[in-house]
Amino acid sequence: MKKLLLLIPLLLLAACATLDDYDNSAEGNFDVLWSALDEHYCYFAEKDIDWDGVRAIYRPRAAVCRTQEELFDVCAAMLDTLRDGHVNLSSTFNTSYYRRWWSDYPQDFSLRTLQQYYLDFNYKSAGGMLYRTLAGGKVGYIYYGSFSSVIGEGSLDAVLASFSDCEGLIFDIRDNGGGLVSNVETLVSRFIDTEYTAGYIRHKTGPGHNDFSTPYPMEYHPARGHVRWDKPVVVLTNRSCFSAANDFTCAMKQLPQVRVAGARTGGGGGLPFSAQLPCGWKVRFSACPMTDAAGREIESGIDPSPGCEVHAPDYELAAGRDAILEFAINLLNKRTLL
Repeated sequence: MKKLLLLIPLLLLAACATLDDYDNSAEGNFDVLWSALDEHYCYFAEKDIDWDGVRAIYRPRAAVCRTQEELFDVCAAMLDTLRDGHVNLSSTFNTSYYRRWWSDYPQDFSLRTLQQYYLDFNYKSAGGMLYRTLAGGKVGYIYYGSFSSVIGEGSLDAVLASFSDCEGLIFDIRDNGGGLVSNVETLVSRFIDTEYTAGYIRHKTGPGHNDFSTPYPMEYHPARGHVRWDKPVVVLTNRSCFSAANDFTCAMKQLPQVRVAGARTGGGGGLPFSAQLPCGWKVRFSACPMTDAAGREIESGIDPSPGCEVHAPDYELAAGRDAILEFAINLLNKRTLL
């Protein structure tokens, strides 16, 4: 995973080198924004985006803007054409954000339903995880709501050790919008016993839309001297799993003892970086595309394992039933399916 961190400074230097060519006018700021993505955004081909055509539509609109708010709205609308939750334009008065990667889909989760009807408001909490046993003590359950919550190795040891008598584990990351990739490595290391290549990452090597490096392996190593879990695992996902949660789902799904149940994740498979416009606004966008071990892109999300797509309708959740969680419990009770 350390290889990923070395790519960012190179990209930032390339982006900053172009800023002196533009002025601080509406057109100048628009051109910096458009050019930064033109040279460094990584998913034009995958999403079949005509970026020159996008410029032809939005630059005339930027040219007639008279206020910062008007220009911001035009630039944000242009960025929305990328259909990417990792693309954000930030100013002192607003931050743009593409929401349709999750807003057009069912939620398939209610934290209140989980806590009230399945955990009975009786659970432990450690390292950002809520946990307890279910199904009469046969199934361990962990809910991890954000990869921004740092997981201590000691906390993870204690949580997994508490499930030593369980026959299976449910790891629920529904509504997890991502966070620190280091937490992905910490978690995955507890489910493997040998070095494991979960996928590949590339970085831009030039301004062309298809100028990429050779793929670098994304390698995970087993946790030495810590509690590892080698029994069946079901990872629960919904459309609001994004970025690091998407990476975690990708890595876990490829392990033989793991099934992913629920709905397709929201995606976010590109490692982002930031650049700055002459007016001081900052833009963040995907620059390094990731794939799974077979070379399949993960930007548009990870499907559940075959036969494991399940949805939890809002009306059922409101009545106290979580169909995705119940599916996982039943799946682990039928160990022959794993």
